[in-house]
Amino acid sequence: MAKPATVEKTAEAGSEPATVANQDAGQDVREALVGLLPHLRAFARGLCGQAERADDLVQEAVLRAWTSRDSFKPGTNFKAWVFTITRNNFLNELRRYRRETQLEDGVAETMLVTAADQEDALHMNDLQRALDRLPPERREALLLIGASGFSYEEAAQVCGVAIGTMKSRVARGRAQLGLLLNEGASSPSE
Repeated sequence: MAKPATVEKTAEAGSEPATVANQDAGQDVREALVGLLPHLRAFARGLCGQAERADDLVQEAVLRAWTSRDSFKPGTNFKAWVFTITRNNFLNELRRYRRETQLEDGVAETMLVTAADQEDALHMNDLQRALDRLPPERREALLLIGASGFSYEEAAQVCGVAIGTMKSRVARGRAQLGLLLNEGASSPSE
């Protein structure tokens, strides 16, 4: 007899994994992917810094997760599996477009924006710029732990590193982010 497939539901915080029969696994994977979309968009936006590119990244990751749903190992963390797909897709894009220097859509607008008179928007812009200045490993660690709600263990699994390495990246990332937000002129260092 085939073992039931397990897909972690992400729509509700702290929900238990749902166990379903194999014939219903496709529907549960679909529901789990739909529930992860807001989290994937936030993670992708933090990785690449552009809404349009982040949406493309999420679309590609969801497509790859859907087409590879049979390779998902029941009983493992579905959210971490999909985030790993997103991260790997982002890294592949970085390698592919490393040598391009063209100005992408939306960049000119962000460079020519006048200061808003709402403090929250200014703080968010400052935070985004500071995050962009962090080394990629630290930014990724902060986004997984702080913004996406992963545990250290899950984030370490997504990044393929030891838990201690993830904790170190988060601690150093937080310290460097604090310096960048307070001083504004610090340059990132590894």
